[in-house]
Amino acid sequence: MSFIIRGRVWKYGDNINTDIISPGQYMSLPVEKQAEHAMEAIDSTFSQKIKAGDILVAGSNFGSGSSRETAQMVLKHHKIGAIVATSFARIFYRNSINVGLPVVEIDTSVIQEGDDLEIDLLVGKVINHSQGTEYKGTKLPEHLIEMVKMGGLEPYLAKKLNIS
Repeated sequence: MSFIIRGRVWKYGDNINTDIISPGQYMSLPVEKQAEHAMEAIDSTFSQKIKAGDILVAGSNFGSGSSRETAQMVLKHHKIGAIVATSFARIFYRNSINVGLPVVEIDTSVIQEGDDLEIDLLVGKVINHSQGTEYKGTKLPEHLIEMVKMGGLEPYLAKKLNIS
């Protein structure tokens, strides 16, 4: 994984909870089957249109609700480049990092669906190439950036503890 992420924006609103991201009735299925139903309550075409590297942009309180990691796992299965939101539910934010899914907080009100965003995780900078604008977002501490880069908490700890 690179520290620079660039992709097309798919934009959603405020208060997108984990049951919308990953509907509970599919939790017993393998993650690849769960991922087919990601976001379907608000966008029935999400799983067909999202491409590897695309950036999910949302408003405030993204990921509220359950603390289960299935929401992050279905988005990671789709190879989402990053999630950018005005704010995240704290548990969702940390679980995203734990599974290796980059998250950045900025005011997303001017970002439009289809915009071309570039995110520099090392400095928390977001460039909107479509609009010619730049934003200063949250910057993760270096050890958390390393955790995201390595794919999440488990591979990070395995390396730190020298476990194969």
